[in-house]
Amino acid sequence: MPSPAPSTTSNTSSEPHIPAQNTPRPTGTEQSGSGRRDPWLVAAVLFVGYAVISVGRYRHLGQRSWDLGIFEQVIRSYAHLQAPVADLKAPGFNILGDHFSPVTALLAPLYRAFPSPVTLLVAQAALFALSAVPVTRAAARLLGRSRGLAIGVAYGLSWGLQQAVDFDFHEICFAVPLIAFSLEALLARHWRAALLWALPLVLVKEDLGITLTAIALVVALRARQAGSQRAARYAIGVAVLGVVAVAVTLLVVIPSFNSAGTYDYWNKVDDSGGGGPFDGLDTKLRTLGWLLIPTTGLLALRSPILLVALPTLGWRFVSSYSEYWGTDWHYSAVLMPVVALALVDALDSARRSPRAWLRSYVHHLPAAVAAASLALTTSLPLSALTEGEIYRKPTRVSAIERLLAAVPDGASVEANIAPISRLTSRCRVFWITNTRGINPDFIALDNSRKRYRDVEDYAKALHPDVRYSVVGTAYGVVLLKRQTGQGQ
Repeated sequence: MPSPAPSTTSNTSSEPHIPAQNTPRPTGTEQSGSGRRDPWLVAAVLFVGYAVISVGRYRHLGQRSWDLGIFEQVIRSYAHLQAPVADLKAPGFNILGDHFSPVTALLAPLYRAFPSPVTLLVAQAALFALSAVPVTRAAARLLGRSRGLAIGVAYGLSWGLQQAVDFDFHEICFAVPLIAFSLEALLARHWRAALLWALPLVLVKEDLGITLTAIALVVALRARQAGSQRAARYAIGVAVLGVVAVAVTLLVVIPSFNSAGTYDYWNKVDDSGGGGPFDGLDTKLRTLGWLLIPTTGLLALRSPILLVALPTLGWRFVSSYSEYWGTDWHYSAVLMPVVALALVDALDSARRSPRAWLRSYVHHLPAAVAAASLALTTSLPLSALTEGEIYRKPTRVSAIERLLAAVPDGASVEANIAPISRLTSRCRVFWITNTRGINPDFIALDNSRKRYRDVEDYAKALHPDVRYSVVGTAYGVVLLKRQTGQGQ
């Protein structure tokens, strides 16, 4: 990696940079043609790595939840111009009554051309990788090319993104680049662009309207400091819009699509269930440590951009659902562009500090966070790129796929996690025990842990009025078929 330019060097950026009133600000090194390509090269390399890990997990039948199946059912419905039904949640369940994420309809044309869960995983990898472009570009513009590359690498390898790539598919893959582009525009003092990039967050997920509000408030603060009172007023209006959008979505839109007429996740913010800010405090403090220390060396605390992380951390930490508190799954992905660009902002201001120790710390920090991200990657999902196994499909998976291929297209299937991803692109799939009186054509069970002693007896308990018999097994996965002439 090239050595960082000395902090006392004054250069010009390839893009116009508007200084704060009466305060000249140093900018990054002048960007050559190759420098302007750097963010896209970083994104391209990350895309390949993300896609290999994500598709590799799929090829190994490594799904850990039903989320990939649910999203495929939803996007498949959109692709055929139908209501976004997720039968895995419940037969005929409209997903807009669960989470408000109409943005996933954007993948419908791509899915129509390539109807496979792999399409969703590759699209997610592309969106996550795309978010590295504004992060790297903003860092290079303000700090110089070498530091920009270091920050881009540190961001692309950040633990929050790696955990999200390793966890099936989720709608937050749209939020990550939107937040990154919005905060890049904020750092460039392009107030309107910052707000416009953030506005679509209300279509990604219901809680992200509050993130929109947080971004708008930071825009208002920065615009007012720069003397743009008009931009500050517009930003305050957008902040109010974000709050209104959340209220309308949670109290009106989602309940109108929900069969129970409510928002199902209120019960996960419930003190009686063991929640509250001090429950699981050790886990929450570890999460904060992971967010701030290896990714920013604590310097991000000097930037008001870090306030954008508070809405997401807030609902997670007050929830009674302990899975929200830690660093697993996909929950921290939306925080990664926030902490990365808060670091860029803090580096830009702190390098002009009168304190020599702080200037020295700032001088070395971009390389340090890049090194930390590389070191941590040895124990994170991208480390699998160095292992040959990720590039091979196991014999076990091929045998299971051959077994499930016996299910004809258009059939109805009741299944648990392992078989779901091999069926949702061509069958109507229900979650095991939740068919709501429907007797499916097939039952596909992963019984590799011997949970069910007699699968036919278990099928009889699920559907007393019909009979199912085993038609095949493969490495613990059992396929049962409803007997001919039995009730629907």
